[in-house]
Parts: sequence; structure tokens; C-alpha cells
Amino acid sequence: MTYNLMTCGVGGQGLMLVSNVIGIACAEFGLNIRTAETHGLAQRSGSIYTHIRVGEGVYSPLIPYGEADALLGMEAIETLRYIEFLKPKGVIIMNNYRWQPVQSTDERVKNPENSYLTIDTIVAQLTKVSSNIHIVDASEIATRAGNPLTSNLVLLGALAKTEGFPIKLSQLQEIVPKVVPKKAIDANLKALLMGYET
Repeated sequence: MTYNLMTCGVGGQGLMLVSNVIGIACAEFGLNIRTAETHGLAQRSGSIYTHIRVGEGVYSPLIPYGEADALLGMEAIETLRYIEFLKPKGVIIMNNYRWQPVQSTDERVKNPENSYLTIDTIVAQLTKVSSNIHIVDASEIATRAGNPLTSNLVLLGALAKTEGFPIKLSQLQEIVPKVVPKKAIDANLKALLMGYET
């Protein structure tokens, strides 16, 4: 069986850390994994994504359009941007955070009647592919976990409890301390658990 996960967000949100945790967990626990990442191609706040494929029959790291089992979106607009990879009725774990591009801000200042995309507008478009959408206030949960920069682990925790995700929570908890800085271990583990419990 193959599990395909597409992750997306903007540079600086910790998307590569999520990819590393999943990759190392797969390696540690004997799961075949292939990944493709855009790190180095996106500057801070630029569009960034990863393809993660787990399973014995996986030889290519790239997920074909319409075949991702889950889409993990750290930023709402980026989630919409990569929806074409999700299979019909696939799982969407989406942070309710929007990073408004500078160009949009400038346009809204010049023309106040022009509104930016809302979370509701984005969700309405996402439901055309899947109604299996879980919106998480990851920033608020991360702040309660003790570090607002751990929203990525909150979302990973929420993903870990979805059907078909190939890595157990306990396995992720074992890997996180090996990946994050020592001073941030407790906050990251708490964020992961709180995300799982949402």
C-alpha cells in the first residue's frame, strides 16, 4: 500500500522540519520513503512544498496529480494552490493562517473595496475536491504549547490521527527530540500532542 502526502506553506513556517521528522521516522521504523522538496528554491515567505511517498511500491518521489491521500497546508492560500494533487475525498489538514502577499496589500490600500481571499472563500473552493477538511488554529495551539513557532508540529499531530497515516504518534514522539534543538524539545512535543488531540 502507498501513502502519498503533499505538504505546502510559505518559507519560514517549518515545513522542512515536518518533512525531516516524517522521513527520519520512516527510516527508523523500516518504511520505504521517497521525498521531493523545494527548499533552497523558496525564500522566506515564498511558496514551498514537499512530496512525501511511503510504501513498498514507491520508486518516484513525485506524487501524480489527483493521487495524494492527504494535503497538509500550513498556509491557507498555498493549500488551495496545491489542491490539484489531492485525490477526491482526500484528507485536508489546513492551518487557518493566511500570508497576505505584499502586492495584495498595496492593491487593497489603493482600492479598499477590493477584499482579499477569506478562509471561507478558500474552503468553498477546497470542498469541490474534498469535504474531508480539518481547519486547525495551529498558531493559537502552538502559543499554548509554549512556543508560537511550533505550529508545524501542531499540524503534524493533527495529521497523525487521520486514517491511513503510516506513522504512529509514539514513533513521532521518539523522533522529534532527534530533529529539533534541545531547548525546543518540550514545546515541540507538547505541540505535537496538542495537535493530535484537536
